[in-house]
Amino acid sequence: MKFALSPEHRDFGASIRKVFDSGSTPAAVRAWSGADPAPGRALIEQLAAAGALGLTIAEDFGGLGAEPLDQLVAFVEVGRAAAPGPLVESAAAVPALLQALAATDPSPAQRWLPGISEGTVSATIAFGGPEGTGVAVDADRADLVLIAHGDRLSTGRVGDAVRSVDPARRLFTVGAGETIAEGPQVPDAVAAGFDAGALANAAVLLGAGKALLDASTDYVKQRKQFGRPIGEFQAVKQKLADVFIGLDLAEPLLYRAALTTATPNRARDTSAAAVACADAAYRAARTALQVHGAIGYTAEYDLSLWLTRVTALRTAWGTPGLHRGRVAEALRAGSTATESDALT
Repeated sequence: MKFALSPEHRDFGASIRKVFDSGSTPAAVRAWSGADPAPGRALIEQLAAAGALGLTIAEDFGGLGAEPLDQLVAFVEVGRAAAPGPLVESAAAVPALLQALAATDPSPAQRWLPGISEGTVSATIAFGGPEGTGVAVDADRADLVLIAHGDRLSTGRVGDAVRSVDPARRLFTVGAGETIAEGPQVPDAVAAGFDAGALANAAVLLGAGKALLDASTDYVKQRKQFGRPIGEFQAVKQKLADVFIGLDLAEPLLYRAALTTATPNRARDTSAAAVACADAAYRAARTALQVHGAIGYTAEYDLSLWLTRVTALRTAWGTPGLHRGRVAEALRAGSTATESDALT
């Protein structure tokens, strides 16, 4: 099986990239970090107009009913631009969760998904502990705040701000409010939402890694040492080649996971993609910082937007240890099943 994008997917990705190509995205990210979300909301409205927010929302709820792969193509471009806002939560995690609860009465999917697809409702979610508290991104600016805890899904009460390494990922504590759904069907729906968010987050990391590689490649052609561009030195070439290989190997794992979201291998493939994309993006960030030298440390330089984003997202949807554990557990279960079949 070939895990590569079709010409149609590439064209769609290019159309999403054009939304961010005006040159105003870095300014919108910085404004979002402060007190002015208006430029960021304008970008989100453009994404909604391009259909990017309702891709995996069923047509019955105002979406396009597209495949998960289409959504990942869009999120790679979101990561490439370091776009602000709770996009992973709004367009991936919350829709997957609510659609898994679509049969409940009253239907939370019918209540909120049309607005999410149109871009008039932004959503975020916290995955809480036994005490029903958690942390959600941009909870103070979201129209819908959810918290999943145990077998209950509730609206969230926004609490205190939590410091984030990425100023554009504004974190807040969330407590449980009104119960939306409760019962044995909730944990499975929450798991579907978590995996959708983790996979979209992996796509954002892959896109951020590609942006960092492009920035580093352009910079080493300009920066000179001993009268030569540093990109001519073998050590620099090797570092950038390692970054390219890491991103190139992570990409098919991401697209494979998109094809197995409705199979028993969903958790395994999602976690494999999450680990590969996070590792590749982190290598890209470390290399970008090294080749840029002192300027790479300055918050005023746009490179910092991607460096902090990768650092934050690397563990935002589960640590590498958690995802490696899920892959190992799935492989052990598969090995046990194969041995058992052989003995019967």
